[in-house]
Amino acid sequence: MGNCFGSPVVNRSPSSTGISTTPGASKNNSNENGFSGSTGGNSKYSASGSLEEVYPDGQILPTPSLKVFTFAELKAATRNFKPDTVLGEGGFGKVFKGYLDEKTHAPSKIGSGMIVAVKKLNSESMQGFEEWQSEVNFLGRLYHPNLVKLLGYCWEDKELLLVYEFMQKGSLENHLFRRMISTVQPLSWSIRLKIAMGAAKGLAFLHSSEKKIIYRDFKASNILLDGHFNAKLSDFGLAKNGPLAGDSHVTTRVMGTYGYAAPEYVATGHLYVKSDVYGFGVVLLEMLTGLRALDSNRPSGQHNLVDWLKPSLSDRRKLVRIMDQRLEGQYPSKGAAMAAQLSLKCLAPEPKNRPGMKEVVETLEQIQAIKFIPKEAYRPANPPRPTGHPRQGQHSSHNKSPLHPAYGGTGANKPHGYPRSPTAVR
Repeated sequence: MGNCFGSPVVNRSPSSTGISTTPGASKNNSNENGFSGSTGGNSKYSASGSLEEVYPDGQILPTPSLKVFTFAELKAATRNFKPDTVLGEGGFGKVFKGYLDEKTHAPSKIGSGMIVAVKKLNSESMQGFEEWQSEVNFLGRLYHPNLVKLLGYCWEDKELLLVYEFMQKGSLENHLFRRMISTVQPLSWSIRLKIAMGAAKGLAFLHSSEKKIIYRDFKASNILLDGHFNAKLSDFGLAKNGPLAGDSHVTTRVMGTYGYAAPEYVATGHLYVKSDVYGFGVVLLEMLTGLRALDSNRPSGQHNLVDWLKPSLSDRRKLVRIMDQRLEGQYPSKGAAMAAQLSLKCLAPEPKNRPGMKEVVETLEQIQAIKFIPKEAYRPANPPRPTGHPRQGQHSSHNKSPLHPAYGGTGANKPHGYPRSPTAVR
């Protein structure tokens, strides 16, 4: 589903829901495989928002409740998967824009009905069926305002597809790092906090569930944004049920994305609920600095963002220098310091020393409550202009940072599309 590291999938083992491991055994096999979807009518994840009204704080359904699409329906919805409908591409395959009738979810004409995102498995993908299966079994049963809605799926012959709600603003990665696209405006401090809060609430919901679901692939490209910058977690192909009562962790094959995966997991394969918290700390650091978790274009010693800048997070003077210059100083210094400290706590080497996601949400609420008061508010209405003051439209040189590509520094990143990541390999 995402771009991950780890050994290739060789054996396809049946899941707990009893899904057959032979794709294509039946063209519409919802009942045979433990799914409660049907080819007609609406799923519970329809655009009507009924679950939002009934379960505003989230809900885990006993079985997936999804529509089963035919391949012909999704082919029609995406105009035969035309190249100009491609929204992005990842390890799973390509994501296409499609149109469905809002009530029946039948294919509709371009520009009418509701827009959906259709993810189509690449037959040569090494991630393949096992992660497609995980996506259906997890996201098909989970509802929360900060999780992307899975509307349905298609399993026909060798074709495996997933249908999601369309997220208008794309990924967080897109907004943080695609500087060459003029339509992507720099995220303000308040928007960044809003996104961090939404993502944190999504993780907190997963961790508070009875089986303590571990997301396992928390990264900027998996945080999608709707038209109002509400954050929703996507891509549950690597999700895993947490440890049983009395156990601290589960031991599993190492899968994830370089730069975001917790050190204890990479080293031992021991996966903790708080391994997700480490990933959150990495993303929060990316949001503060505007720099990628891993970037081989940076000088030696600076490739890994955490290793490079973690020592600066506890020093306010150093923090000012590493903050994303596109914020132009429009943030409360106290709030930035608290966010840096929160990131530092999440990045603690030992899982037991990291905060729980509930505590993370509470801290973010405190940060959001801190108001930013521009320095101009303390100045006279018409202060005298000192000699040599830059003219309007110019930038003072002391605000420029060698860390940020906006000023031609060493942190320059090549533009990169959603949802791929140059640091993620199998």
